[in-house]
Amino acid sequence: MRMSRWIISLVTFTLAAAFAFGQGDANASDLSTPSLPSRQEEPHTAPTATLSHHQIKELIQKVADNDLENNKKLHDYVYSERQEERKLNQQGAVSSTETKTFDVLQIYGETVYRLVAKDDKPLSVKEAAKEEEKIQKLIDKRRNESPSERGKRLKKEEKEREEGREFVEEVAAAYNFTHVGTEQVDGRDAYVIAAEPRPGFEPHRKEAKFLPKIHGRIWIDATEKQWVKLDVEVIDTISFGLFLARLHKGTHIVTEQTRVNDEVWLPRHTAVHVDVRVALLKNFNVNLDVTDKDYKKFHSESKIVGIEEIKENSR
Repeated sequence: MRMSRWIISLVTFTLAAAFAFGQGDANASDLSTPSLPSRQEEPHTAPTATLSHHQIKELIQKVADNDLENNKKLHDYVYSERQEERKLNQQGAVSSTETKTFDVLQIYGETVYRLVAKDDKPLSVKEAAKEEEKIQKLIDKRRNESPSERGKRLKKEEKEREEGREFVEEVAAAYNFTHVGTEQVDGRDAYVIAAEPRPGFEPHRKEAKFLPKIHGRIWIDATEKQWVKLDVEVIDTISFGLFLARLHKGTHIVTEQTRVNDEVWLPRHTAVHVDVRVALLKNFNVNLDVTDKDYKKFHSESKIVGIEEIKENSR
């Protein structure tokens, strides 16, 4: 299941990056582009006009800026995540279901998953103690980290961020974007933007080779300029490594965000649904649902001394 969760994160990041940066930098003519339709001027009227290419660029850039802030603020929260995996039999019916529930914690700036339940039942005393021991080891490791070790870790993290920026440059060249309409999401108006692979795209990084194999849509809250939903479809088989995993044609990944504490938009639900007709022939017969909830603000300024303090410093 953890590998499947990694696939969700990778593909979701890819489309989010595509929408956030795919329109490229504005040129001089963009500086005179009209602003997006004002929601304050027409508070009771849905924004029905089609956005121009330049308006899409302006909108996407704002969404990108907001998403960067969301990612920063996510590290101020602890929350619960429930992962459900449904295996299908040869007839395409669900043959078994497995669930795992995690407390998602922030420890010295690192996101950590602590297993708390299996199949919606609490862990045994022995299993729970093992999870607590794992978390405490990480706390002790970070707390006792030498300046040299910390420098190496931060250098590695910066290298990963730089590789991510290089990947985003590839994404920017991979898609064409179109405003296809406006819809209601949770009672709020949202722009719907489609992303289609750009003909002739030639990837330079190996991680970008699968970009032409997916397309999708993004729903952007018209008032707050936050993305609220991504719908990704795999249009050709994607392989991750020699024996790592595959996503087959027809696989859908839908992920949603929600507004938390009137200050940030954070993940709410992600679903992976395979095309049964293809999947059963290709030996990829698992549907996944991941639900994030119960977000609580964490007092990041508090010094962590143990797992109990993590619990006490969230509210």
